Amino acid sequence: MDGPESVTLDGVQIHVGKPVKQTPAWVGQREVLLQLLAAWSRVEEADLPLNPRLLGRPGVGKTTLACAAARELGLDIYIQQATMDTRPEDLIVSPVLAPDGGIRYMASPLVSAAIRGGVLILDEGNRMSEKSWASLAPLLDHRRYVESLVAGVRIEADPGFRFVTTMNDDASTYEIPEYIHSRLMPQIYVDFPEEDEERLILETQVPFAEQEVIDYVLSFLRVAHQRDLRYTVRDGINLVRYAMKVLRRHDVADPARAVRRALEATLEKEELQDFEIEV
Repeated sequence: MDGPESVTLDGVQIHVGKPVKQTPAWVGQREVLLQLLAAWSRVEEADLPLNPRLLGRPGVGKTTLACAAARELGLDIYIQQATMDTRPEDLIVSPVLAPDGGIRYMASPLVSAAIRGGVLILDEGNRMSEKSWASLAPLLDHRRYVESLVAGVRIEADPGFRFVTTMNDDASTYEIPEYIHSRLMPQIYVDFPEEDEERLILETQVPFAEQEVIDYVLSFLRVAHQRDLRYTVRDGINLVRYAMKVLRRHDVADPARAVRRALEATLEKEELQDFEIEV
């Protein structure tokens, strides 16, 4: 549910962002969903939710998993993308020029979630520097607040606030500081879904796809997983979507040829040769 567009803290007006509305459905892998919900639960009034980190390869559905857990709890979803250039003020409050020529303080997605009691998904948190992580230290322990040096205010997190960060296990730019690492518990690993779950994901995300196209793409994904290649179900979704576009918008009547064209536009030449038989 949306809250007010701004709040006043210690006489300073902070403009709050809006939550994400459209998120994909989570299919299968109920166990990891339950692990995340358990981390966010409170067993008694004095208990606090944990701040888990979701690990796994890019494209396995870590962000989608976090969104699904937020929906189960009925909480608003805020997503903040971390990069190596993310600064502390990017994570908290940024000053912008107001229409009247003054300064307007804009809350980040993280601070918006904290104020409104929503879920903050910090995407690819291991791309962020120690300086940026340090600004979040009090938010991730019993204190549950952040301080904005720009606006000169302390922002207390609503009791409903939940935090999770995703981390790609093959794309880390920085080592997470130990004092932050201990605050990001538990560690939940998101692996490739089972083949029947991958089929259901493709059918759910691309409901207009022909079954033969899905079969070919699943065959590709199965071999890619066996060979420990970088392709995930997210790549599979895009392959199915592109193959269907080729099938319906171009002079290609054969689903196998359409998938082949999708693979040609996706794989390296050397990799493509390995899939001559499968497709």
